[in-house]
Amino acid sequence: MSVSQSGRASGPLDTFPRLLLNHAATRGDRPATREKYLGIWQTWNWSQVAEEVRAMACGLAELGFKRGDNLALIGDNRPRLYWAMCAAQMLGGVPVPLYQDAVATEMAFVLTDGEIRFAIVEDQEQVDKMLEIKDQCPSLQHILYDDPRGMRHYTQTYLQGLDEVIAMGKVHDRNQPDFIVGEIANGRPEDVAVMLYTSGTTGKPKGVCQTHETFIAAAQSGVGFDHLTDQEDILSYLPMAWVGDHLFSYAQALVAGFTINCPESGDTVMTDLREIGPTYYFAPPRVFENLLTTVMIRMEDAGALKRNMFHYFMAVAKRCGSDILDGKSTVSSTDRLLYALGNLMIYGPLRNVLGMSRIRVAYTAGAAIGPDLFRFYRSIGVNLKQLYGATETCAAVCLQPDREIKFDSVGKPAPGVEVKIADNGEVLVRGKLLLKEYYKRPKDTAEAIDAEGWFHTGDAGFFDEDGHLKIIDRAKDVGKLSNGAIFAPNYIENKLKFFPHIKEAVCFGHDRDMVCAFINIDMGAVGNWAERRGLPYSGYTDLAGKKEVLDLVRECVEQVNAELSHDAMVAETQIHRFLVLHKELDPDDDELTRTRKVRRGFISEKYNVLIDALYSGKTSQFIETQVKFEDGRTGKVAADLAILEVKTYPTMKKAA
Repeated sequence: MSVSQSGRASGPLDTFPRLLLNHAATRGDRPATREKYLGIWQTWNWSQVAEEVRAMACGLAELGFKRGDNLALIGDNRPRLYWAMCAAQMLGGVPVPLYQDAVATEMAFVLTDGEIRFAIVEDQEQVDKMLEIKDQCPSLQHILYDDPRGMRHYTQTYLQGLDEVIAMGKVHDRNQPDFIVGEIANGRPEDVAVMLYTSGTTGKPKGVCQTHETFIAAAQSGVGFDHLTDQEDILSYLPMAWVGDHLFSYAQALVAGFTINCPESGDTVMTDLREIGPTYYFAPPRVFENLLTTVMIRMEDAGALKRNMFHYFMAVAKRCGSDILDGKSTVSSTDRLLYALGNLMIYGPLRNVLGMSRIRVAYTAGAAIGPDLFRFYRSIGVNLKQLYGATETCAAVCLQPDREIKFDSVGKPAPGVEVKIADNGEVLVRGKLLLKEYYKRPKDTAEAIDAEGWFHTGDAGFFDEDGHLKIIDRAKDVGKLSNGAIFAPNYIENKLKFFPHIKEAVCFGHDRDMVCAFINIDMGAVGNWAERRGLPYSGYTDLAGKKEVLDLVRECVEQVNAELSHDAMVAETQIHRFLVLHKELDPDDDELTRTRKVRRGFISEKYNVLIDALYSGKTSQFIETQVKFEDGRTGKVAADLAILEVKTYPTMKKAA
């Protein structure tokens, strides 16, 4: 492998810096990155990105960054943060993205555990977090910031603007043009390319070390599978610390050469989504849930004629939309005509409002998506598919082939990936995409990957007759009721969260005689519902305790029970009692991970008094809970929570 003086790679494209140089040479004037700033989209082509990354790498080297060093990246999706990943890789270093909404103490753990010497952060807010915990992070020596607003009066010598570092790097590159060429040439595909920390649902997060070879293999697999080209557009708005964003917005973009688009802010994502009109889209189920909730709220506010038309054509879409999308010939001519009319009047405008008019392929992953939610998007003509993976597998283990979509499966093993089910029902994975190691945790690495090279995912699942993998739940979460019935809480929770009025749910039942649930209402949806009925409320706690709201939630829970009664495997796990929590479950309160996965063990311990009340027959329970506010202060929220009984339905026996 060699690199020319101009920086062009010759030889195998087996590291991300070499891929970048190849794009700069072969499609240099094509757009590589866009960012919306002050309402205007700024564009950088591949040649410009390569120049910026090279200058940034030289600037880091001038500051002392060297091969083997780890570089923390903290902020929203910003071009320079993505470029900093490649700059670190040019020097043989390892980028370590952190969740930008994490509180300072959470960041301190990763900075210390990952032995971070350099951190590049987005703005003043993130700098302040670094200053708060710097004394706890002895290895942290340099803090570089992208946005200089508000930084004028910061005088710490270890603080520098990224503009200054890049300018310094350009001088370094002019004086030593061979330096960066040699560093890129020294890179090997088996070098660690990125370290992503696990979400930590059951303990402290672990640093997952993935190599250039593994992530490039995973990206190539997905690009080939869905026939992606350099003409794709993707909106990069998910946390950079999440493996899904790293696969779609970094690895696949550098493999295929398509354009990533960074929104102006988290608040403008929907507007920016409509403006860009991505052809390729990725979001976790919670984003699709929130989009659907927004749609349903707007329809409730619409006039009777529009509302009735919407529900009529959505019934048509539910009946035949997915089959039409899959190209099936079983759809009647009448339904095809009605669907075409619905597409003109409802589905097309709806896709446009959602920013999904140009989407060829959309994926969801990160948690199980409810079949009803999945069916909704496919029925309106969005080619939504599921993938299955983990941080330790570069996010891609199974993919759903076009025209082979099943609403309750995650697809078939991706090309080059082996998947099998262990005797205890756990999903095992083997292939090129496995992690190299957990950072400085050889014991954990040995426990995760057995002697035969199988990675133990911790998920329970099975293959159906068509070779599609179905995930039941996390293996540790699947239990049994006292009568022996299988209890899969996530399956039930996803059904509950399909309703726009329910934002989060946590179900209990293992070793107990019935299933009970905590519910979080969706403040936007239920608030809108209450306002249209003239129901006053002062905040979340007040609204969540209203009798009318409790009755609304009970209707949703009873609908879920009716659906469960028709599924023999889970019919006995219908919900008997529930309560609506007095506060929203929050990552800042350690109740959810940063990817919004429920931390069941923590919640069970924290709210043990409420669980006892659900199972002891009480009709109400007082609770006082400490909460953290965004500014770091703490406070308490107290309420008397009503506990409601729910109607259950006779189990529907399957025909012999």
